[in-house]
Amino acid sequence: MASPGGRCLGGNMTPDFDLLIIGGGINGCGIARDATGRGLKVCLSEMNDLASATSASSTKLFHGGLRYLEYFEFRLVREALIERENLLRAMPHISWPMRFVLPYHESMRFDMSTPTSKLLSKVMPWMKGRRPAWLIRLGLFMYDHLGGRKILPATSSIALRSAVEGQVLNPKFERAYEYSDCWIEDSRLVALNARDAEQRGAAIRTRSKVVGAEVVDGIWHVELEDAATGVKTTSTAAMVVNAGGPWVGDVLRTTLRSNLQAGVRLVRGSHIVTKRLFDHEKCYFFQGTDGRIIFAIPYETDFTLIGTTDQDHDDASVKPECTPEERDYLINFINDYLAKPIDEGDVVWSYSGVRPLYDDGATSASAATRDYVLKLDTSRGAPSLNVFGGKITTYRCLAESAMNEIEKVLPVAAKSWTAGVPLPGGDFPVDGVDALVAKAKSEFPFLTDRWALRLVRAYGTEVAEALAGARDIKALGQDFGADLYQVEVQWLMDKEFARSAEDVVWRRSKLGLRMSKEQISALEKWMECRLSTQFSAAAE
Repeated sequence: MASPGGRCLGGNMTPDFDLLIIGGGINGCGIARDATGRGLKVCLSEMNDLASATSASSTKLFHGGLRYLEYFEFRLVREALIERENLLRAMPHISWPMRFVLPYHESMRFDMSTPTSKLLSKVMPWMKGRRPAWLIRLGLFMYDHLGGRKILPATSSIALRSAVEGQVLNPKFERAYEYSDCWIEDSRLVALNARDAEQRGAAIRTRSKVVGAEVVDGIWHVELEDAATGVKTTSTAAMVVNAGGPWVGDVLRTTLRSNLQAGVRLVRGSHIVTKRLFDHEKCYFFQGTDGRIIFAIPYETDFTLIGTTDQDHDDASVKPECTPEERDYLINFINDYLAKPIDEGDVVWSYSGVRPLYDDGATSASAATRDYVLKLDTSRGAPSLNVFGGKITTYRCLAESAMNEIEKVLPVAAKSWTAGVPLPGGDFPVDGVDALVAKAKSEFPFLTDRWALRLVRAYGTEVAEALAGARDIKALGQDFGADLYQVEVQWLMDKEFARSAEDVVWRRSKLGLRMSKEQISALEKWMECRLSTQFSAAAE
């Protein structure tokens, strides 16, 4: 270990850390938490904010991946289905069960590149690429039983003409299937994993870019540059973990200068957010005429989230954005299902992220594997582990698999431990949200129902701490709008690594949907002032 009294590597030198992890997305933070909990000394370096790329731009679901069954990815689906309930128990404040309505019509078609469609085209050529109802029922039966479901309810059928779920749909859809998956606040998941890792002893360095890495006498010497000051420092580590997300290939080739034969395929997924389209809390799973699928999900109380697309993205340095073509594709897709069509004027926000998938040579972005691939490299004289792909649902399993690889080159005494262990604020029952909301309103009478629910969904059992025990609304400090006050921002800065207004209103929350530009600007100025005061005090 790198700690005092631990083993020495490379002659007489003991490195600063056992692991230095590059990348503050969900994979990097998940590995940092797991490794620190097993006694390793860990440093995580993220060049921007936590979850500033892919991990904040998902469809925000813990799901098994129903469509992956068509690709015969049974191991991936089974692992994800099992993991849904592990994660649900560990973070019931930021994850909760949802029901998904899958309308059926006989005209629905396969993606013709899938193994299932190719098989059926041979044995049932008269179907001409259409998805038969019996195949959907078979897939949903497998989805119910592959993962040993215990908490989530099973699949059922819906007669849409007499059900509330059918009121917003085109009348041609007469029946649907309903199944279970889970919602997850993706960027908060990342921040809480980082916070838990820090509480266990990890060094979490945000806005700290890795600009160079050399191996000297069997030890990594990693140069870090502080984004705020430009100051460069060097940390040493026995091993480097490359969890660079969309930049994993760049880190592998340019920073680590590895000759490892592994490629990354960048796939852009875009989403649009509209005003609320339906008056219930269930989601929709829509199948397109091109064989793809999209979701329509209740979002932040007053909105509907629609996505995603699958488009190849050539350059990680180019910020992903939802193109007009992708926006129109999603609008046209969902309009095939809606009784009342939407248009671009209904879109209030859009976002896009790049998935760093392992390049398996698939013919299309949709067909590229979502499974993770870990590549251990010892060719430089000190070990590195490179992380490709993965789903947010299986981030904890990926971290355990990473630890299995790390154990091959570093001594790790402790065994796996994270399954079901609560993240900060998550130490309450899956069905305990209502009780926490009632408790919050009792302790803080100034809270409205919506405000209390938002706080519980963000902080769980730590609501009182996040509000600094304020007895009245004046004690909350400056009002930034949308029920965001000074004491909560201080908590996010002190406990969750927030440094800018964007961090607060788009990643630690989605209050940016409700705040004006002027309010966000005032928040930014206040945070800048607080950081400047803290920096000056530290320099004295």
